[in-house]
Amino acid sequence: MLLYPIKKIIDAGITDIIINVNPGEVQLMADTLGDGSKYGAHIKYVEQRGGAKGLAHVVANAEEYLRGERFLFFLGDNIILGSIKKFVERFQNEELNCMIALSRVKDPQRFGVPEFGAEGQLVRTIEKPKNPPSPFAVTGIYLFDENFFEAFKTIEPSARGEYEITDIITWYIRNGKTGHEEITGWWKDTGTPDALIEGNALIMDDLPREHFCCECELSESVQIQGMVSIGKNTRINADVLIRGPVVIGENCEITSSYIGPYTSIGNNVKINQTEVEHSIIFDGATIDTTRRIVNSLIGLNATLVDYTRTHPKSGHRLIVGDNSFVEL
Repeated sequence: MLLYPIKKIIDAGITDIIINVNPGEVQLMADTLGDGSKYGAHIKYVEQRGGAKGLAHVVANAEEYLRGERFLFFLGDNIILGSIKKFVERFQNEELNCMIALSRVKDPQRFGVPEFGAEGQLVRTIEKPKNPPSPFAVTGIYLFDENFFEAFKTIEPSARGEYEITDIITWYIRNGKTGHEEITGWWKDTGTPDALIEGNALIMDDLPREHFCCECELSESVQIQGMVSIGKNTRINADVLIRGPVVIGENCEITSSYIGPYTSIGNNVKINQTEVEHSIIFDGATIDTTRRIVNSLIGLNATLVDYTRTHPKSGHRLIVGDNSFVEL
């Protein structure tokens, strides 16, 4: 998910990128994304200090790298259709102090929400209001000038103990030139499992045809329908049907199974005698069950087996991680 906004940022002409990471996770992120050179960018990792204290605090955490700069703040769990280039160009061409992207949503109370005056001008932005003053959400795509850190000095933690980015935007509305523009295509905040799965499907629909290719040798008996991408050294036996759009990583083994539309499968995954559809399977997972898996997230190195292959047979044996949701 992080790589998707990174590509959007680079396509907009921004190649110096700072990624805020949780304490102790710098090396993990660096091992995953590298220094950015393979994308034509330079990526630096900054460890979050002081705990999770809100989005404005995330930016303040990187003040030593951003002071004096005009910059884009892009939340890693936000995905949009199309380019963000027009937002960046308007911010620059109109010499705005702040620029925000808005999206019409059915549940604005879950987000930061803009309030407009009688003439359609921005009045303020409010974080997760019980009674939203408009049907729009402030998306996780913001552009700020060097005054951000002056604004940060003026705000206090909210009732939930966070430095809200909406308070920063309101400061800009009252003290500078703030622009806003509605995202006309889809926008998805992938902060929930269902939204992540839906976002995965949206991204698949947005991928160009050339993204779907097979980098391994397949038996002529394997049935492939639609747009399918398969990575190197993946082995798929003859008794498999794959119906795209589907993306399968490297070094996977798939036997006697059906892989349905909008399924993303990571590297080193083993799937046997299973139907999987509209799901995300992370690296190293093993699925060996006669059941049908749909609308699911299967985590790193997770194992799913048929209950009839374990003992005792009178119940289900589960090892379930924090904040999990399991349906039996």
